Amino acid sequence: MSYKTESSDFLSNLGRVARTRQEIASHLSNVAEILQQAEVAAEKASGKLGNDREIEDINIASKNLQKGVFRLLVLGDMKRGKSTFLNALIGENLLPSDVNPCTALLTVLRYGAEKKVTIHFNDGKRPQQLDFTSFKQSYTIDPAEAKQLEQEKKQAFPDVEYAVVEYPLPLLEQGVEIIDSPGLNDTEARNELSLGYIHNCHAILFVMAASQPCTLGERRYLENYIKNRGLSIFFLINAWDRVRESLIDPDDVEELQAAEEKLRRVFQSNLWEYCQVDGHDLYEERVFEVSAIQALRRRLKNPNASLESTGFPKFIGAINTFLTEERGISELRQARTLARQATTKVQEAIARRISLLERDASDLKQRISSVEPEFKNLTDIRDRFQSEIRTTRDEKSKAIADSFRDYVLNLGNTFESDFLRYQPELNLFDFLDRGKREEFNRSLQKAFEQYVNDKLSEWSRSAEQEMNAAFSQLSSSAAQYGASYNQVTDKITEKLTGQKVTTTPNESIEDNSPGWAKWAMGLFSLSTGNIAGIAMAGVGFDWKSILLNYFTVIGISSIVVAAFPATILLGPIGLALLGLGVGAFQADRARQELVKITKKELVKHLPQVAQEQWFTVNNAVKDCFDTYEREVSQRIDDDIKSRQVELDNLLQQKEEREIDRAAELARLDRLKSDVSSEMQSIETVYQNLLASAA
Repeated sequence: MSYKTESSDFLSNLGRVARTRQEIASHLSNVAEILQQAEVAAEKASGKLGNDREIEDINIASKNLQKGVFRLLVLGDMKRGKSTFLNALIGENLLPSDVNPCTALLTVLRYGAEKKVTIHFNDGKRPQQLDFTSFKQSYTIDPAEAKQLEQEKKQAFPDVEYAVVEYPLPLLEQGVEIIDSPGLNDTEARNELSLGYIHNCHAILFVMAASQPCTLGERRYLENYIKNRGLSIFFLINAWDRVRESLIDPDDVEELQAAEEKLRRVFQSNLWEYCQVDGHDLYEERVFEVSAIQALRRRLKNPNASLESTGFPKFIGAINTFLTEERGISELRQARTLARQATTKVQEAIARRISLLERDASDLKQRISSVEPEFKNLTDIRDRFQSEIRTTRDEKSKAIADSFRDYVLNLGNTFESDFLRYQPELNLFDFLDRGKREEFNRSLQKAFEQYVNDKLSEWSRSAEQEMNAAFSQLSSSAAQYGASYNQVTDKITEKLTGQKVTTTPNESIEDNSPGWAKWAMGLFSLSTGNIAGIAMAGVGFDWKSILLNYFTVIGISSIVVAAFPATILLGPIGLALLGLGVGAFQADRARQELVKITKKELVKHLPQVAQEQWFTVNNAVKDCFDTYEREVSQRIDDDIKSRQVELDNLLQQKEEREIDRAAELARLDRLKSDVSSEMQSIETVYQNLLASAA
């Protein structure tokens, strides 16, 4: 498959997906309107069919499609050319590359008819709108001030949550939203700020530099925060053109090839494992050698200029395939699944209604009474699934909280070997100077903070795997309970109508499962991403969003770091270490002594941290399952109620008035035809998109 695409083709494909979104959203809106009008008309006819849940879900899905975007998160260390890359991608010199990244403002680039910046605050203050000049003047700081703030562990703008930059650019107009994050080699707090939005995004663009291949900080970040998270990552190795400039003889072809191949081996050995998806090696489709400055220069001169030899065509082709053919189609497939579900339920309800129109009130009442045991069976299925969810909740919350406690208590056993790679360089002569001692103290604090964050991230990966396994099992259970549920609802229909329900052979779980089971299995979603982190992008239920509220907002890592006392800071300790001497052997002994002292202080506080935070972890995991259980139970209850309401409404109408059977048959036939027509339109639009992507 060719992944080489120019920017104009990418925009065209994004535009096609955006138009398809709008078309399907429009048809979904029509379905909701048809069902709503039918329910109003039914009040004076044979009674409502009970489609409130379907109308609500379809309206939500339609609105989300209308405002849907592809969200890209840009990560990378400072001075990697992120701003230059973004400017080249959007085709305009929008983000000034000389702005110091220590502002720590998460910046969202999205389409807007007018150029403006909106600052969102985290203290309840109303958002502030600025022009670009004012934004730069008010929310950037010079390097000296930034360094001082970092040393004092303070944020430049602690009351600011994020900034939104609106701009009338073609790429943004086609439904792309870009999140530019602070530099990753800044503070751990800012790293966590970026991490908080990872699951809000469809893809991560990780910018690296050819001149600094896979630094220790980058490897640390990938290992602890990206690995085994199921994220879609595109690596941009920027400034590839500078490889030639670094050679003694830039015109030596063989020397250039050797230098480039050596670099490629380094990057591949470090990035290969992050490009494995479901057993497939996607390295060639995920790692790109680019020259952002060359691409930007060409696009500024001519927006339609060829970007050949800059590496951008291959990258744009890959991101085009990923967004428009993979994520875009997946998103629209869910909308089709929802439309199919509503259509099937309406058609079944209409078939029952038509059959029951012939019955008099007495006969209908008797038939409704005969299916009461089946309705009891439906509630029993709900209760059994509910019980399984709660049992899983109790088992997993305890098991994961216990694993956290054991993990924390075990930190002391491996601290000496683990902390070795974090420990700052110890120069004994520096302790003769008070300023140097304070600088070392700050370095030691930062090293310890990194150590704690990395260790907790290591634990969280195992916890995520256990949570994924638990919800995967619940998804399988939902399919089984859904199949049992369908058998009962078929029996209800057969008892009411006296007609055998026929099922389509080889029907997929996606088509045959009741709506609540589809939701529980994750076959369709209703929420949309929210940059404030309230809801995760593209998921109907995402337990990670709940854990995020506990572990990022509450901050287990910060609590652990806070428990690390100031007594280990090397004011008096450093002076004591000087007594060991200043030779290489003595310096090594000093480093060992430092680790022992640090470990001694750490171990004092581990039991308290482990015990106190056991409850935090336990509650976080419980909340995940409780949220899932509440939504599943509510959806089952809504389905049972809608089926009961459907029958009660018909019975009430028959008892109160004579129903014009001919007029009602015509109305129901139109309803069926109108809904089926919209469903067919959705199917046609969806299939056309598939054909164009093939």
